This record gives sequence, C-alpha cells and structure tokens, in this order.
Amino acid sequence: MQRSTVPRVLSVAVGLVAVGVLAGCAGGGAATPSATATSTETVTATPTPSSSSASGSSGTGSSSGTGSSSGEFARCAASSLSLTEQPGSGGAAGSTIIHLAFTNTGSSTCTLQGWPGVSFVGGGDGQQIGAAASLDRSSPHPTVTLRPGQVAVAPLKIGQAGNYSAADCSPVTPDGYRVYPPGSKTSLFLKDEGRQACRSSDAPLLSVQALVPEGQATD
Repeated sequence: MQRSTVPRVLSVAVGLVAVGVLAGCAGGGAATPSATATSTETVTATPTPSSSSASGSSGTGSSSGTGSSSGEFARCAASSLSLTEQPGSGGAAGSTIIHLAFTNTGSSTCTLQGWPGVSFVGGGDGQQIGAAASLDRSSPHPTVTLRPGQVAVAPLKIGQAGNYSAADCSPVTPDGYRVYPPGSKTSLFLKDEGRQACRSSDAPLLSVQALVPEGQATD
C-alpha cells in the first residue's frame, strides 16, 4: 500500500506546482522579470550629401552675391584666393578706408562669409605689430558666392598713428598686413609700407568690416 501511495502523492504535488506557475504567469506575479539597467547615448547624425552638393563645385551660379544656392559650395580655401588692395571711401578725419579684395583664383565656385582676421606685421619675418583689427559687427555679413575670377571685399579702416602720442603708440613702419580669410588657419600677406603702425596694443588702429561682393561695400 505504501509503495502505490507515494507516486500518487508526487503526481498531485507536481500538478499543483504547474497550476501555480500558470496562475503566476497569467496574473503577472511571480513570473515578473527583474529590471535590467540601460544606458543613454547621445548620437549626432551626419547628413548625407545630396547629388547637387557633390557637383556644386562645378556649378554655374550667377554673379557674386548671396543666394539660396550658396550652401552647395565649399568655403574658399586660402590657397585658392589672392589678396590685393582696392581704394575705399577715404575714411573720416584721422583715418583711411581701403578694401581688402579677395579674388577666387581656383577653378571651382566657393563661398566666403564673415570677417577676415587682420593685423600689421613687420620686421621682415611676419611678426605682428600692435593690436589685431577689431570686427565691425554692425556691418552686413552675407554669404558671398564667388565663381572663378570673382571678387569679395572687406573694408578696412586704418587709424593714423598720429592720433596717439609717440609714448602711447611707439610708432613703426610695417611691412604690410597678415590677413586670415574667414574660417581659415592659413593667412595671406598684403604688402603696404606706406603707413605707420603702433607697437603698443593699447593704441589700436585697425577695424574691419565683413566681406561683401565687389561693388557693394557701404563704407
């Protein structure tokens, strides 16, 4: 009798356990999984270039100026620009305005936007003299699209060293200007030995406006 009773008891126990497990799954009780820790990652998406962007360097845009198509073209590299001086408005008393003229000497259309970095240099070795040019942020600053051979200009206001005492200025004749196109870490040199610079950075002489298409400067 005892031998036949044991299997029956085990069978009933197993059945009760199975019923309990099924009831737990249906009610969300004992079968609830434990929480798993997750991490948060910030991902910056990189846009896929459109077909028009890929062929933008050979585009046939209109004359230099602003336009919605300017986003199709790369920024002008210093290696594809030449720098010359053009006469400006003449300036007010105690100062002169010239135009820094950037010509696209490359074979592709490119863009310039913003203010160039400008400073006097001298000593025959490109050493900076005095304070770098301040940026006239009240001036228009469009994106200028330049086809090969086209020009953008940045009006540069040059104060006279004589506006300061010799002690405050410490005047010196510069070799010219070191000019960085906007966004570039490579500079261009513009020779100009006909002016006086101040060695003292407390006697600033230069102020530059943003680049605009040739013929559209309002200095």
